[in-house]
Amino acid sequence: MLPRDFYNKDTVTVARNILGKRIVRKIKGSVMAGIITETEAYRHSDDPASHAFGKQTDRNKVMFGEVGHAYVYFTYGMHYCFNVVARHSNIKAGAVLIRAIEPEKGIKKIQKNRGITNTKNLTNGPAKLTQALGITKEHYGVDLTQDSNLYIEDGIKIKKIYDSPRVGIKKATDKLWNFKINIEKN
Repeated sequence: MLPRDFYNKDTVTVARNILGKRIVRKIKGSVMAGIITETEAYRHSDDPASHAFGKQTDRNKVMFGEVGHAYVYFTYGMHYCFNVVARHSNIKAGAVLIRAIEPEKGIKKIQKNRGITNTKNLTNGPAKLTQALGITKEHYGVDLTQDSNLYIEDGIKIKKIYDSPRVGIKKATDKLWNFKINIEKN
């Protein structure tokens, strides 16, 4: 598992550094895992698109807490999104949205959870990812640095990171805080 100090850096740095790492989800004896291929950084007072921009609320309070914990929220009345609390200790809040993974293990279970067999669009979006891995509000605040049913571990070496504007926001669209990698297939 990635140690807590991995997340104790600038949120944008963590959003880049977590690419290529492996997210692991265990459910009733089965293991699903995939390589993180897309992330977005959301900071605090300099980021009007962040849930933590205004003030601390019941919804975002984990973003103000200890780094390395899961921030899971419900959006559009039907989807969950999975974030990792990450920020330098001199910043009040921050989190990295995990937008996409490349499935590696438990693909049949992931397909069943998503209700599709097409592997191209299986986990290429934040709501698809949480549905595929069975991540829900029950994971809000989970310590990802401890052995549990959800954590992030070391993964693969990456060659190139692509940065672009974040997706689906209306504020702070000038920040190039969406990061992606391509995984070469043999």
